[in-house]
Amino acid sequence: MKAQIIDGKAIASQEKAKIRKEAELFNEKYGRQVGLAVIIVGEDPASKIYVSNKIKACEETGIRSFSYRLPESVSDQDVINLIEELNKNEAVDGLLVQVPLPKHLNEQKILSHITVDKDVDGFCATNVGNLLLSRECNKACTPAGIITLIESTGVDICGKRAVVIGRSNTVGKPVALMLLEKNATVTVCHSKSKNLADICKTADILVCAVGKKHIVTADMVKDGAIVIDVGMNRVDGKLYGDVDFDNVSEVASYITPVPGGVGPMTVTMLLNNTVKVAYRGK
Repeated sequence: MKAQIIDGKAIASQEKAKIRKEAELFNEKYGRQVGLAVIIVGEDPASKIYVSNKIKACEETGIRSFSYRLPESVSDQDVINLIEELNKNEAVDGLLVQVPLPKHLNEQKILSHITVDKDVDGFCATNVGNLLLSRECNKACTPAGIITLIESTGVDICGKRAVVIGRSNTVGKPVALMLLEKNATVTVCHSKSKNLADICKTADILVCAVGKKHIVTADMVKDGAIVIDVGMNRVDGKLYGDVDFDNVSEVASYITPVPGGVGPMTVTMLLNNTVKVAYRGK
């Protein structure tokens, strides 16, 4: 039987409806909109698209967006000064700096100045540490979206064997921690892992986030597995996932497409974090 497609667009739409309701209730109760500030530096085309999508999503959910566009020539201190200003701004609940930043800027230094509460990307060391310790925190958006997609299938993560391919700080590591928090038995694979196909074949839940076109093939997937494809690989003008979708669909029980799977969930979870932060501050 062919796998059921996990429709990220539809699920994101459902989540946004919930977020809008929470944002409206906040406005009614506290007399102001939930606020999200985004800082973009330079003219990177992909970053401009991402920021535009975030602003549009804010409009859809009743969240007030603050957009700050800085020239590529800015210094670390220029960006930090703006961050410090926004940290103190009570109308701003969530704050993010769009990455990647121009090469002359110290990304880690700049991001470290965002206060832990307003770090709605969930990237600061304190939020990552709290995730590791299973404490309340702002969780990284793409991994949080992945968990939501898995749970949308109705399959209980508890007790399942999960394999994550990729160990990035933005997806691989945090999604492994979130799966562990849901009581899955988790294995993380990476470029140095041996017998990758054999390990993947054991997975009830397989998450691939490495950025290589069709690195996961049908012979690597257990019958009936849930397969989450985080890859976004543009080859000859066409977008491909990390998973060979057509063939893996013949083996898996559920699978995310590219595009239209994980992607729409990232901005949605960002808005979800922002609303949670707003309520937490009251």
